[in-house]
Amino acid sequence: MLVSKGKYHAVRLHNRCRICGRPRSYYRDFGLCRCCLRKMAHEGLIPGLTKSSW
Repeated sequence: MLVSKGKYHAVRLHNRCRICGRPRSYYRDFGLCRCCLRKMAHEGLIPGLTKSSW
């Protein structure tokens, strides 16, 4: 049983984009947010990632 009912964790980690620091819409596989992922994909900076078409 916990003695105090305060904070249980001193620090809570949250995944953030490596480039801009955005906390939302984060892709774990790339370490980027959707905005930076899209920008880098259009510039061809992410190998193996291509725009889909059908």
